Amino acid sequence: MLRLWRAIRRAGRIAEPAPEAPATAAPPAAELAGSVQLRHVDAGSCNGCEIEISSAFGPVHDAERYGARLVASPRHADALLVTGPVTRNMAEPLRRTYEAVPEPKSVVAVGDCARDCGVFARAYGVAGPVSRVVPVDLEIPGCPPRPEAIVEGLRKLTGR
Repeated sequence: MLRLWRAIRRAGRIAEPAPEAPATAAPPAAELAGSVQLRHVDAGSCNGCEIEISSAFGPVHDAERYGARLVASPRHADALLVTGPVTRNMAEPLRRTYEAVPEPKSVVAVGDCARDCGVFARAYGVAGPVSRVVPVDLEIPGCPPRPEAIVEGLRKLTGR
């Protein structure tokens, strides 16, 4: 066991180096002061974006090192991370979740479906994109967006 600890100590922390900071004038919510607590809301997605979000917060891309953290309650959150087109059944829960987030708050639409309904446009069960239900501050394009794009978007939100 001691030999294993020595090997771990010799190797040190192994992670990808941080990319250059994104060029932005100011983050959408400048009051966040470099740290943001995110509540994820699946408004009707195919779960492709969720897989990429879990990868963005995993050990390789590590979005937490830039001040972004997922929380379990909207009352503890600073921003909502919304995926998928808003279905008719999720429109009201999304509004209520948005209202539960304390001020100042932001909304991040992740993926093409959240931005403009993507392949689900004009489907009978879809109420519309996220921006039709709650105000959106930041959009991350892609179907699904790559983890690097999600991390870059969150860095724009935190300003780090």
